Amino acid sequence: MAPDTGGAGIFSMAAVETVQRASGRGIWGWMLFDWAAQPFFTVVTTFIFGPYFVSRMASDPETGQAAWGYGIAAAGLVIAVLSPILGSIADQTGPRKPWIAFFASIKIISLCLLWFAAPGSNLFLVVLFFSLASVAAEFSTVFNDSMMPRLVPKSEIGHISNMAWGLGYLGGMIALIFVVTCLAGSAESGKTIIGIDPLFGLDPKLGEDARATGPLSAGWYFLFILPMFFFTPDAIKGIPIGPAVREGLSELKSTLTEVRQRKGIFRFLVARMIYQDGVNALLALGGTFAAAMFHWSITEIGMFGIILNVVAIVGCLVAARLDTALGSKTIVMISLVLLSLATIGIVSTGPGYTLFGVWMMPGADSGGLFGTAAEKAYIFYGLLIGLAFGPVQASSRSYMARSVTAAESGRYFGIYALAGRATSFLAPFMVATITLASGSARLGMAAIVLFLGVGIAILIKTPYPADQPVE
Repeated sequence: MAPDTGGAGIFSMAAVETVQRASGRGIWGWMLFDWAAQPFFTVVTTFIFGPYFVSRMASDPETGQAAWGYGIAAAGLVIAVLSPILGSIADQTGPRKPWIAFFASIKIISLCLLWFAAPGSNLFLVVLFFSLASVAAEFSTVFNDSMMPRLVPKSEIGHISNMAWGLGYLGGMIALIFVVTCLAGSAESGKTIIGIDPLFGLDPKLGEDARATGPLSAGWYFLFILPMFFFTPDAIKGIPIGPAVREGLSELKSTLTEVRQRKGIFRFLVARMIYQDGVNALLALGGTFAAAMFHWSITEIGMFGIILNVVAIVGCLVAARLDTALGSKTIVMISLVLLSLATIGIVSTGPGYTLFGVWMMPGADSGGLFGTAAEKAYIFYGLLIGLAFGPVQASSRSYMARSVTAAESGRYFGIYALAGRATSFLAPFMVATITLASGSARLGMAAIVLFLGVGIAILIKTPYPADQPVE
C-alpha cells in the first residue's frame, strides 16, 4: 500500500507499536556490542594502526596517505551501496544474529591478518584487509542497530542508545590506554610511556606494537559480542534466503520510493546526511589540524584522543537521561550547536591567541603536554567536541528507531547507513579544496561549520518522531 504524501495514515503505526521490554541481560548484551566494536575504530582506524601505516609501513607518507584514503573511500562506497540492500533482505529472513555472525567472522579474520603488515609489506593486501574489516564492522552495526526497536518501548530507546554509545567510548578508551601504556614502545628507547618494555616481547622497530592492534581488536570484538548472541532476543524466522533476496530487493525499491513520500523521515535522513558529514570531518581532521599548528607528537595526539573519549562517556551518560526527558531531536540539536561553537573556537585559535585574536595569550611554553595557553584553549574546544559527538550520533540512532516499526527497521537502518555514507567525501573534499585555494588550513576547517549549520536548519523543521506529518 502506498503512503499518503503527508507521512501519516498507515505509517503512524510506528508511533503506537507496542514492544515488550527485553530482559536486563538481553538489553546489556545488545549494548555491549558497541563496547565490543569501538576499539577497532579507536586503535586501528584512528590513533595507532592508521598512523603507523601512513608514516612507517609505506615507502613515504604521501603514498601511505593516498593508499589509506583510497581504502577508506572504497569501503565507504561498498557500505553505501549494500547497506540498504542487506537491510531489506534481513527484514525478510527475520533474525539479525546470523548476519552479524557472518560479518563478524570476516572482521575478525581481516583484523588478525593485519599482524602481517610489517614495514615494506604489500600495501594493497593490507588496505584490502582493513577495508574488509571496515565494511564488515559497518554491516554488523546496521543489523545490530535494527534490533533496537524490538528490545524496549520507544520511550526508552534514547536511553539505551546513548548508554550503549557511552560504553563503546569506554571500551575504545580502555583499549587505547592499554596500547599506549603497555604495547607502544618509543622508537628511541624501546620503552612504553610508563617506562616498561612492551608486553609479549613486541619489537617497536618492526612495528609490532601497532600491528598487534589488529589481533587485539579482533579478540576484544569476539569476546564481547558473545553476550548479545546468548541473551539478546532476535526477530522470529522469516522466509528462506532465496525468496528473501527477491522480496528484499523488491521491498527496497518500494522503500526508496516510499521514503521520499514519508516526508518527515526523508527530511531527517537529508539533515543527518549533511550534519554527519560535518561531524565526521571534524573528528577526522581536528587532531591533524592541531598537530600541524602546535607540532603535537603522537603521544599528545593520543592523549587528546583519550581526553575526548573520557568526556564523550560523560556526554553519553548525561544524554541518556536527557533523551528520555527532552527527546532525541532536542539532544541532536543541542549537540550540533555545541559542535558548531567548538569548530568556531578551533578555527579561531592559533599560537598565542584564540577567538580570532580577540583574546591574546602568552606564547611561552610551560613544558609538558599542551604547554602553551593556546593549546589549552584548543583542549577546551576539544572538550565541547567530546561532550557532543557521542550524543549527536547516539540520539540520531534513537531518533530513527523511534520513527519506524520493528518490522521495517532493517531496511530503514540500511537507508540510515546509506545517508551517513552517501556524501561522506563532501566535507573533507571542501575542507581540502578551500585549504588549497586559500592557502589557509583555518579557512578550510571553517567549511565544517557550514555542514553543521545546514543540518541544523533542516532538522528544525523536521517532525519528531520523523514519521509524524510535516507541518
